[in-house]
Amino acid sequence: MAWALGLLLALCVCSEAADASSKTQAAPSYRRRLLADHKYKQNDPVPLYAAKVGPFANPSETYEYYKLPYCKPKDGVRYKTLGMGEVVDANRMATTPYQLNFMVERKNEVTCEKTLSDEDMIKFRRAVAEDWYFQMYYDDLPVWGFIGKVEKIIPKAGQPEYKFFLFTHIDFEIKANGENVIEINVLTDPNQAVDISENTKDVKVQFSYSVKWTQTTIAFDDRLQRYERFPLNPIHLEIHWFSIINSCVTVLLLTGFLATILMRVLKNDFVKFSREDAAMEEEESGWKYIHGDVFRFPPNKSLFCAFVGTGTQIFCLSLFIFALALIGVFYPYNRGALFTALIVLYALTACIAGYVATSYYVQMEGQGWVQNILVTCFCYCGPFFCMFMFLNTVAIVYRSTAALPFGTIVIILVIWGLVTIPLTVAGGIAGKNNKADFAAPCRTNKYPREIPELPWYRTALPQMAMAGFLPFSAIYVELYYIFASVWGHKVYIIWSILLIVYIILIIVTAFITVALTYFQLAVEDHRWWWRSFLCGGSTALFVYGYCFYYFYARSGMSGFMQTSFFFGYNGMVCFGFFLMLGTVGWRASLMFVRRIYQAIKCE
Repeated sequence: MAWALGLLLALCVCSEAADASSKTQAAPSYRRRLLADHKYKQNDPVPLYAAKVGPFANPSETYEYYKLPYCKPKDGVRYKTLGMGEVVDANRMATTPYQLNFMVERKNEVTCEKTLSDEDMIKFRRAVAEDWYFQMYYDDLPVWGFIGKVEKIIPKAGQPEYKFFLFTHIDFEIKANGENVIEINVLTDPNQAVDISENTKDVKVQFSYSVKWTQTTIAFDDRLQRYERFPLNPIHLEIHWFSIINSCVTVLLLTGFLATILMRVLKNDFVKFSREDAAMEEEESGWKYIHGDVFRFPPNKSLFCAFVGTGTQIFCLSLFIFALALIGVFYPYNRGALFTALIVLYALTACIAGYVATSYYVQMEGQGWVQNILVTCFCYCGPFFCMFMFLNTVAIVYRSTAALPFGTIVIILVIWGLVTIPLTVAGGIAGKNNKADFAAPCRTNKYPREIPELPWYRTALPQMAMAGFLPFSAIYVELYYIFASVWGHKVYIIWSILLIVYIILIIVTAFITVALTYFQLAVEDHRWWWRSFLCGGSTALFVYGYCFYYFYARSGMSGFMQTSFFFGYNGMVCFGFFLMLGTVGWRASLMFVRRIYQAIKCE
């Protein structure tokens, strides 16, 4: 598969050729080259790129900067070549008419004068009413500002009146250290705002800007630290740590309590089954009674193994993402780095899914291993692609930058078709040739035993509810900060806390699934395979339920596009979460079931 890896690397290099984002923890050789790329002399041109505009409350609903009738450069608008991750992040880097040459100050420089038409007024008025913002990049440093403001005038009698004002002047305050740009801030002057309310006609506006340079002692390597202390970051790290520790201690106490009960019950079971009078088959009861059925392979085992293989792949993918995060790859506003890593790592870890799925499928005496590989290829990518096509169509209708260009879609499809699928097939062939046996400690009866009638609370749905609640309680505090970062404008940088929560989530999921599997076997219900997977993955259902709470109670998002993007992509993330945690729960249950049946005498 060397050709597939080479093709993937070539595509990624081509797509990221123009990415010159600053890295705070880079290798020395890369740092020297990066520092040289960001050195300027007096009056050197430093371009200011406009990335996007959009409603502040709807982070997914973004548009190109020139969707609004702003002044354009005299030589026309040019677009910077972007990497794949930057495009997926809805950036479209367009040149602007602002001349921010290095260490050159300007005062009330006019970019253009124009008379706003009725159509222009409607566009600007809508942007001001919906609290639109703009995002720009100067020397790879992000900067933000608002389009305008709304003033509410309450007369002595009658209905309140709303006035819409458009900001026409921008003050750029830039700090430099020697030959490097260190910091940039944008201020909009409310005294130079133009009234664009509905009763105004033929408004003449003059767009202008000023530039002020100052020196600073902050080193180039430390210029991104200000974004880590940005006011939109998660509030007070100490409070955050306290909340996480409080939640984790509560969960661990509950887990320890259940573990103690389970171990004592198991100890009593082993003592009872070791007695000679308990060796008679007619006197057997509980989980030993079904030893001839507990290792009966599950129905729909091709789909089951495909889910386990894909869940294992997503689990490994999450570990790689954490490793990259902890070494400092995903620093604040590293445009599209996380999206690029997800796409590349998902493609490269496809061999894990193919190997695990087909290996288990062959061990379960499956014959259609080719069909199993195909199911593994499409069980997650298929639904995700359908959802993506629907949401991308919505974005195209809205003419949003969230709609991926055709070229980017082709690159992603090429990676999937020429890298992901071949690696899945290669892993599947390796798994098929794996000579490992399932190693069941008990023989399986020819005919399954009849399952006794069970109370309602021992059925699948109540068990899933119980299994999902405890792990969810360990992560719900962190979910707010994650949602506020992904679906808002906050910055998430405390990956160490997230890793701790992730480890506790895995441990709690494994334990609670093992406990419920034991209680299921104790009532002589041997259908634990799918049940353990569903119970392990049920936390994803709670997470998706939290999406509704966050959307309607904690955010100001609205509109069809933002709503569809929020619930559509969160649905796919929760589906991947379900596969990963379901795999964790099933693997833990498998180890547990093998262990307890190896400890007793069964024929």
